[in-house]
Amino acid sequence: MIDFQHKPDCKAILRGLSDTHTILSAFIAAIPEKDLYAKRGENFWSIAEHLAHLAGVQPMGLERITRILDEDTPEFVPFFPDEDETLKTTSLPTIAESLSDFKKGRTAIVERLTEAIPEDWKRLAVHPEYKQYGLHIFARHIFMHDYWHMYRMEELWLTRDAYLKE
Repeated sequence: MIDFQHKPDCKAILRGLSDTHTILSAFIAAIPEKDLYAKRGENFWSIAEHLAHLAGVQPMGLERITRILDEDTPEFVPFFPDEDETLKTTSLPTIAESLSDFKKGRTAIVERLTEAIPEDWKRLAVHPEYKQYGLHIFARHIFMHDYWHMYRMEELWLTRDAYLKE
């Protein structure tokens, strides 16, 4: 059994990352199809776009985790989805494709993190956006990123226009 006494939330982060697909899939299944693609405002993504983004960043997450585990203090560049030209020129995947891609990517991330030993969770990296960065912070960041987007999708689905804010 892996001892995470130095970072007691590691097991919880892994459980959360493992459970996200189940929660996300059930959540998406509850939303009427017309609401999945609705654009609620000029600067708002649709629910389907949020889902495609979550699926699309899984390979980047795995690549960063792999680099943190395999390199000494790797350096990363910021990723801004609104500036990514590939997201602007490609068509949106279907909901089923996004969920499948998310599950595949997330399974690979969880497997890679599960293989990490306690000392690996202390490994550091450099990212210009953040004061601190490393495996533990990034794994937690993935978890929080997922749930931020899911919260935003729920807002887009359920919040009345008068209360919806950017």
